[in-house]
Amino acid sequence: MRTFNRRSLKDKRKRLRNNPTQAEAFLWGYIKNNQLEGRKFRRQSSIKSFIVDFYCPEEKLVIELDGDFHFDEKAIKDDEKRSKIIEEEGIKVIRFENQEVLLNLDSVLLEIKRHFKKNKN
Repeated sequence: MRTFNRRSLKDKRKRLRNNPTQAEAFLWGYIKNNQLEGRKFRRQSSIKSFIVDFYCPEEKLVIELDGDFHFDEKAIKDDEKRSKIIEEEGIKVIRFENQEVLLNLDSVLLEIKRHFKKNKN
């Protein structure tokens, strides 16, 4: 069974890429094309049966952006379970609230870089 980018999720990944949230589009403008310390990020990649917002294969790092619907009790538990399953693949998951990305981008970018395992020169 494929772990990454399952064919069965291709249409959904494409739909999500073509309809990003405001926060996703904003952050993508700063991390696409290897802009963040030379790291390549992918948008709406799938890992196992989950589609993640951003994935950096080199760093084995997932970035998830959470909107309002992520903050009820069930959604919080579902997100924790999802993150645990992804982390079992050796991939680190970090989460940011949409408003944090839109209002405090510099600290979000610093936090992402803090999770990079190695320096690129």
